[in-house]
Amino acid sequence: MRNRYVLLADVVAVGSAALGAFVLRFDWYFPQFHPEFLLFLAAALLIKPPIFYGFGLYRRYWRYATVLDLTSVVFACGAAAVAMSLFVGFALRFGLIEGFSRAVLVIDILLTLLIVGGIRMSVRLVHEPRVRTRTGRWPFRQEQAAEGKRVLIVGAGDAGTMVVREMQRNPQLGMKPVAFLDDDSVKHGKRIYGVPVLGHPHSLGRIVRIEKIDEVVIAMPTAPGAAVRKVVEMCLTLGLRSRTMPGVFELLDGKVGVSRLRHVEIADLLRRRQVAGSAESCQYVTGQTVLITGAGGSIGSELCRQVAHARPARLVMLGHGENSLFETHASLHTAYPDVPLHVVVADIRDRVRIERIFQQTAPGVVFHSAAHKHVPLMEQNFEEAISNNVVGTNIVVEAALQSGAQRFVAISTDKAVSPSCVMGASKRMASHVVRDAARRSGRSFAVVRFGNVLGSRGSVVPYFKTQIERGGPVTITHPEMTRFFMTISEAVHLVLEAGGMGTGGELFVLNMGEPVRIIDLAKDLIHLSGFTTDQIPIVTMGIRPGEKLEEALWEDDATVKPTAHPDILSVTEPLTPAGDVRAAVRALEQAAQEGDRLRAEALLCDWIPTFTPWLHGVSSGVDQESQQNLTGRTRPSS
Repeated sequence: MRNRYVLLADVVAVGSAALGAFVLRFDWYFPQFHPEFLLFLAAALLIKPPIFYGFGLYRRYWRYATVLDLTSVVFACGAAAVAMSLFVGFALRFGLIEGFSRAVLVIDILLTLLIVGGIRMSVRLVHEPRVRTRTGRWPFRQEQAAEGKRVLIVGAGDAGTMVVREMQRNPQLGMKPVAFLDDDSVKHGKRIYGVPVLGHPHSLGRIVRIEKIDEVVIAMPTAPGAAVRKVVEMCLTLGLRSRTMPGVFELLDGKVGVSRLRHVEIADLLRRRQVAGSAESCQYVTGQTVLITGAGGSIGSELCRQVAHARPARLVMLGHGENSLFETHASLHTAYPDVPLHVVVADIRDRVRIERIFQQTAPGVVFHSAAHKHVPLMEQNFEEAISNNVVGTNIVVEAALQSGAQRFVAISTDKAVSPSCVMGASKRMASHVVRDAARRSGRSFAVVRFGNVLGSRGSVVPYFKTQIERGGPVTITHPEMTRFFMTISEAVHLVLEAGGMGTGGELFVLNMGEPVRIIDLAKDLIHLSGFTTDQIPIVTMGIRPGEKLEEALWEDDATVKPTAHPDILSVTEPLTPAGDVRAAVRALEQAAQEGDRLRAEALLCDWIPTFTPWLHGVSSGVDQESQQNLTGRTRPSS
């Protein structure tokens, strides 16, 4: 309904309220005895509509009215009542009228509120989704709704009610919300948007049979992994299709609806307690020029998305892969058209190019996520691990210092803890570079360390999915191998949180929860794909060079302290050997250029006392665990 028609309706409403106030006050006999009516009516018509306009009642789309919108109606009517009271007082004082009943003012404002609010609610109701029954009449009971898949929603909170409203507003989706299940007993027996809450999620099997459910939607985006896993397993047992709401950080753009529902993936089952984040935690990037290295990678592209959401003055996306950068830029340009984006294709090992980029863009905040991360590949190509992860990081850090960047956040990995691979040792050395720069400059340069992220490019979950699609087998390295896992979006949000905490030289470690066995990950993904381990077998291939059975998040003798955020820890590890970090980087660079692996490993051992290089060239007949034990006792000499 157009607002000009709403205005015309309000004019009629104001006149009707004034007339009704006199009629009710004086028992239908007012015109001949109360000539002040005409003056009151004229005043109401002249005073109330402008006040309503001032309160924005004609700038709202009333077909989508909310409680907040109706609150504005109450305030507008209250202001109108005050204005009418002042007018009546003025009229009495200057003799425009001889007397006036105060009850008329009270009745008038109540009638105005009732009629004006009713007009707007009628617009809302007229445009409310209507599902007709086969008789053509509008139903009064949810059970009479149009045909479609009968859907059970697990979770009657904000996410669940959002799903139901979307289904009701869009009958073309062919999804009919039949019932809720929720662990809050207070909600049991109640109706939400006409849909009953029939019990606890434990009763899913019984409700599915009674209500003939076709599909289950899990609307518990903040639930712990165990709760989601239990519901999914029950659905699998019943042979039901199940889908889940996106997690907390996937909802940052606010575009939530049934169209965002997706099949349950392993990330949903392994989801830890959702991190309590807030937009305020990332305000330090708002209005700043932010530069992100590795912007085309899994972590880097998500950093770009969440930084863009915080509205920086300019976002500089630096990466080496043009295709991934192009895709990330296209996605961000669509989602955040008002954020200035600057894409730079460059290699962080090109000192001259990097220094020029930093001088031209002058970033205030830098996120450094560019790195080589694959352990076995870096074992075979140690030169690349050192030149990219150590030398490249040093070039970016020095360029940031020279260009005046005040805040620098480097991404590290749990493989840097007591490293047994060149990749982990190179990332540990990169951390030394960043923290040394903080010590020298006094600026907020910090390191954030975390474990594996689910779904990142080249990670285990996409690899397992590809193997399942090919019919198997799924290959793992060792049945007892465990890793820490976190979703990409959650990890990046915590990186942004930690970046705002840094004052200079800190090592922040994200709370990753309990480690997960890789074999359990593989089994779950096989089951969720609709197969059994008999159909898609799991094959053990043996530990690869540089890998460990278990990872840790900090050294054994580290000091761990909480921060203002419960999922971010401040870790102080044993002091590194005294020396010039920049000189060590130059020596490592030279060793890498000459292909001198022993020299490079010896230098890394000098700076990382817990580094135990993997023994290469050992006979394949040697047990992998024995080989790991050997590496713990064998260190190259400098």
